[in-house]
Amino acid sequence: MGEKLIAYLIAVPFIAGLLCLLTHKRINWLTLFISLVGSIISLFLSIFVYALQPFSSQFFLLDGLNKFIVPAVALFGILIVLYSLKMTFHNSYYTFILWTLSAAFGAILSNNLILFLVFWSFLAFTLYLLIQIQAPISSINNASDSSAAAKKTFIIIGASDCLLLFGIAILWFLNGTLQIDKVNFQQAGKLGTIAFLCFAIASFAKAGAVPLHTWIPDMAISAPVPVTAFLPASLDKLLGIYLLARVSMNLFSAAKSQLSAINIFLMLIGAGTILIAVFMAMVQHELKKLLAYHAVSQVGYMVLGIGTGNPIGIAGGIFHMLNHAIYKSCLFLCSGAVEYRTGTSDLDKLGGLAKFMPITFTTCLIAAMSISGVPPFNGFVSKWMVYQGLIQQLGSSTAQQQQFNIIGVLCLVAAMFGSALTLASFMKVIHATFLGQTPKYQNSQILKEVHWTMALPQVALAALCVIFGIFAFQIPLKYFVFPQVSHFIGVWQPGLATLLIIIGLLIGLIIYLASKLKLRESPTFIGGEVLPPEVRVSGVEFYQTIKDLKLFNRIYSLADRKVFDIYDLGKNVVLAVSSVLSYVHTGNLHRYLIWCLIGVVILLFYIAK
Repeated sequence: MGEKLIAYLIAVPFIAGLLCLLTHKRINWLTLFISLVGSIISLFLSIFVYALQPFSSQFFLLDGLNKFIVPAVALFGILIVLYSLKMTFHNSYYTFILWTLSAAFGAILSNNLILFLVFWSFLAFTLYLLIQIQAPISSINNASDSSAAAKKTFIIIGASDCLLLFGIAILWFLNGTLQIDKVNFQQAGKLGTIAFLCFAIASFAKAGAVPLHTWIPDMAISAPVPVTAFLPASLDKLLGIYLLARVSMNLFSAAKSQLSAINIFLMLIGAGTILIAVFMAMVQHELKKLLAYHAVSQVGYMVLGIGTGNPIGIAGGIFHMLNHAIYKSCLFLCSGAVEYRTGTSDLDKLGGLAKFMPITFTTCLIAAMSISGVPPFNGFVSKWMVYQGLIQQLGSSTAQQQQFNIIGVLCLVAAMFGSALTLASFMKVIHATFLGQTPKYQNSQILKEVHWTMALPQVALAALCVIFGIFAFQIPLKYFVFPQVSHFIGVWQPGLATLLIIIGLLIGLIIYLASKLKLRESPTFIGGEVLPPEVRVSGVEFYQTIKDLKLFNRIYSLADRKVFDIYDLGKNVVLAVSSVLSYVHTGNLHRYLIWCLIGVVILLFYIAK
C-alpha cells in the first residue's frame, strides 16, 4: 500500500506535466486547469503519505525525517502554480514545475542511492530549463542573461552531482549495499571522510552554501520570480539540507564519534556562509539579488545546527530548513508582486507602496521579521534552537570537545551577528520599497494590490510564519521535527513573549483610539527644509558606508569582479588548460609523432623503474 501510494505521488505530477506539454498553446486555460488539478491531487496524496506508518522497501523509504518534507513540497508546488496563473507563461513552464515536483518526491522518498541519484540529477535538468524561461514581468530579464545563469547553475550542480556519484560508489565499496536504511558506516577512515565530503558538497551546491552559492544571485535576477521562490528559496533548500541531515544522522551516524573534525568543518561552513552572504546582501540595490544573498545566508544556520551534532542543534537546523522555505518563498513572491505592479525591482526606483499594496506590505513585513529572527515568528524559534545547540556543545566537559570551544564561540557570535545584520538589511528593504516616498515617475493609477491568485500564496505563507512561531511546540516541532531527535532541554517557549507582544499592541491601539489623533500629510523635509520634488530620499544608501570602508571596499571590489566565484575560477582554469592543449594540438603530424615518442619513453622509464 505504501509503495503504491508513493508511486502515485510521483506519477501524478509527472503525467500532469506531460499533458500540459501536449496541450495546444491556444487553449491555455486547459493547461492552467491541468497544472492546478495536478498540484492539488499531489497535495492530497502527500497528506496520505504523511499519514502512513514509517516503512522501508527496496526502492522507497518513509520515516520521520522525510515524511514531513513531502507535504511541504506539495504545498509550495500548489502555491507557485496558483501564483503563476495571472502570468503569461508558456505550457512548458507548468510542465517543468510539475516535473520538478515529481522528481522532488522521488528524491526525498528514495531508499536506493542510485534511484535517489536519478531523481536528484533530473532536478538539475528541470532547474536548467526553468531558469531559461523568460519572465513575463521582469524589466531586466533577457535571453542571454537567462542562458548564462542556467548554464552556470547546471555546471555547478552537475559537477557536485558527479562527486555525489563518487561518494555513492565509495559507500557501496565499503558497505556492499545501496539501500539507505541498510548502510551502516562503522569507521571514519580516509575513504569514509572522502565519501562524507562528496555528499556534503552535493548538498551545499543544491542548498547554496558558500562557496557553491554563486549560481543563486545570478539566477534570481534572470529567472521568473515564481521559479526563484519555488527552487532556490524553498525546494532546493529542503532537498539540500535533507541530504545533509540524512547523511549526518543515518549514513554516517555509526562513525559520529570519529567525525568531530567533520562537525567542525560543517560549523565553519555554516558560520562563514552566514556572514559572507549577509554582508553581500546589505549593499545590494536590486531587491531580488538582495533576497538571493539572504537565501544563501540562511543556509548557514541550517548547516551550523546540523554541525553541532547534538539533538537540539540538529532539530534547530531541520526546523530552520522548513521555516526558511516558508518565509523566503513569501519574500520572493512579494518582490514578484511589487515588480508586477511597478515594472521594476530596483530599490532606487521604488517607494511608498504600502498604501497601494497593503496585503503585499503586510505579508512582506511579517516574512522580513521572520527571517530577521524577531519573536514570536518562526525564524526566531529555529534560530534560538541553533544557538542553544551551540551553547550546549560549549557546555560539554569532555576533553575532545573542550579543544573546539573557541570555534563554537566564534560560530555563535557569527550566527547572532548575522541575524542582527539581516534585520538591518530588511529595515532598508521595507523602507525603500513600502515606506519611502513614491517616485514621481510611478503612475499611481496602476499602483494597486495584485490579483487574489497572487496575493493568496503570500497570505498563506505569512500566516504560516505566525503559526509556526507562536505554536511552534504544538504543531511543527511536535509533529515534524521532534520525532527525529530526542533529549530536548531548556528550549525557549514563545507563549509569554507572544502574550506580552499582544498586550503591548492592544495598549497601543487603546491609546490611539482614546487620543482621537488626526492624521495629516506634510511635504518631505530634512532639517526643517522642504525638499524639492526632484529630490527623493529612498533609503537605499543606508549601509553604503560599509562598502566605502577601506578593507570592505577592497573585498567588495574583488567580489564584483567575481574573484571569489568558484564558477569563474574553474572556468579560468579550464580555459588555461585548453589554451595549452590548443597550442600542443596544431595538426602537424611531425609534432604529434614527437609527443607520442616522448610518451613512450616516459612509459618505458616508469615500467623499468
